[in-house]
Amino acid sequence: MASLLKGRMVANTLTILTVSGIGTYTACRLFNQSAFAESSEPQKVFGRGPAFKSLRLHSSENVNHNTKRLRFELPGGENSQSGLSLTSALLTFSKPDGSWLPVVRPYTPVSKLDEPGFIDLLVKKYPNGKASTHLHSLKPGDNLFVLATLPGFTWTANKFPHIYLIAGGAGITPIYQLAQGILDNPADTTKVTVVFGVNTEDDLLMRSEFDAYKRRYPDRLDIHYTVSRPGEGFSPEEGVRSGYVTKALLKEIMQGSATSERSESKVFVCGPPAMEASLVGKGGKGILEELGYSKDRIHRF
Repeated sequence: MASLLKGRMVANTLTILTVSGIGTYTACRLFNQSAFAESSEPQKVFGRGPAFKSLRLHSSENVNHNTKRLRFELPGGENSQSGLSLTSALLTFSKPDGSWLPVVRPYTPVSKLDEPGFIDLLVKKYPNGKASTHLHSLKPGDNLFVLATLPGFTWTANKFPHIYLIAGGAGITPIYQLAQGILDNPADTTKVTVVFGVNTEDDLLMRSEFDAYKRRYPDRLDIHYTVSRPGEGFSPEEGVRSGYVTKALLKEIMQGSATSERSESKVFVCGPPAMEASLVGKGGKGILEELGYSKDRIHRF
């Protein structure tokens, strides 16, 4: 809640400047004057809280029928890194054409957080989605303004022996970011199980990246894909099945471990509101609690 309030304060500041005639681009440039001095150490672009950064779009890639991967240049070029911690998101500021008021939305980067010079966002375009439609319209050379960083769950390597990451649709972005950060850290031996539910096979975002990690770390990463509306000719294969993320599915995947391990593990959830409500509970027990995972062992992104 505190992060959202900070984001709104920042957004209000830019809105006032924009509406008063300074303009969105000029207003953001006023906050983006920090110089990147030459140094052997990479400069950290983002810290915690307000950011006021302008990111230039380097390239745009169609991932499927409604999702793009947008690669942005970091100020400072190859001498810069995002500086973000695991499970952080960027609070973006958009001024869609024809819109009097700007739109503020959080997006979770999917590129490696220590990658020099660039940061990638995976953006799903929603019907009548003002922010996502605007981001999909950006061309290389256009700018996206970032108001603040939003910290998520504070990850500590090896705090849990095993974590379960459950995602639905575009909720895969923080799930992927966390899995990537854990698996890329040689000092972190946490086991990771991912359960990813989507509408169609075309919606299995980041599948090639997850599968690549699975080949590299077969003993540490387990991943299960489930498709609720498979296309004609769909044939289940290893790791891919048809159906929803149900209690029966999660019981099969999550209750094979010993009770002691379940009590020490952590579950992370990110997906559509209805999916999260069924898993975590709304005014009662959710599926995860029914399976023996207490609320303090569950985190919603």
